[in-house]
Amino acid sequence: MTRKKIAIVTGGAGFLGSHLCDRLLSDGHKVIAVDNLITGNLDNIKHLKHDKNFEFIKHNVSKEFRITGKIDYVLHFASPASPIDYLMLPIQTLKVGSLGTHNTLGLAKLKKARYLLASTSEVYGDPLEHPQKETYWGHVNPIGPRGVYDEAKRFAEAITFAYKRYHKMDNKIVRIFNTYGPRMRMNDGRVVPNFIYQALHHKNITVYGNGKQSRSFCYYSDLIDGIVRLLYSSISGPVNIGNPDEFTMLEFADRVIQYTQAKSKIVFKPLPTDDPKQRRPDISLAKKYLKWTPKVPLAVGLQKTIDWFKSQSI
Repeated sequence: MTRKKIAIVTGGAGFLGSHLCDRLLSDGHKVIAVDNLITGNLDNIKHLKHDKNFEFIKHNVSKEFRITGKIDYVLHFASPASPIDYLMLPIQTLKVGSLGTHNTLGLAKLKKARYLLASTSEVYGDPLEHPQKETYWGHVNPIGPRGVYDEAKRFAEAITFAYKRYHKMDNKIVRIFNTYGPRMRMNDGRVVPNFIYQALHHKNITVYGNGKQSRSFCYYSDLIDGIVRLLYSSISGPVNIGNPDEFTMLEFADRVIQYTQAKSKIVFKPLPTDDPKQRRPDISLAKKYLKWTPKVPLAVGLQKTIDWFKSQSI
């Protein structure tokens, strides 16, 4: 009988981490989720409580940790990931991007495991190139309020590839663009839960700036599929995974109002410091090497997400 492969997922109780645990389990692996629950939630993994192939460990990966036995994959997804989180938790964000990445790389090195870092489109900052290719080095303010997240991820990428080159490790980097779907936290400050919450309560929808800044929204199932394809592939990346369909904030607010049948009006507030004006992935590498393209259109994914938020009795 073939031994099941064992995957460590840091941030495994978070929005994306929990969905990744589900996918790896469905692929026949054993999964150990590690999370300090600073932004993660046990509700996201409660359905896995009695799965014999799943284990949860409460731990802050910015502190050293050990796991006995064989490990095949280490996927580092632990980090505050929304502006509200990393503005409230700036030091923790920097630590999990630096010390957390160092510790998880050390574990993967010890276990001779394949390593995948969850990086972000935020490494491109407020981009001067559009759409953004993986070859673009970014336009980031290192001392601005968003810099704690941007630079934490840029450092994480640098040390991941330093370990790859120096220790000849099998390391990979995915750069994740805006993603949405069930299990997002309603109060995490990102545009999708913000707009949905406001619309479902018939409150005014808050748009920052003039609303012409753009984002690209990828449904979580598409994103997880792209990540897993990268994990199983022979390439290292970095690889952009995101949906290149681009919407202005005003267009997106109008969609949310339409799908929720809300009575909300749009109100404008000043644009936060260093907020990117536009963000859209060039996914040529993912198409070529992973045979990946997103499949879920915004109309379908957004309706599913709205239905999920409704089911949470918000």
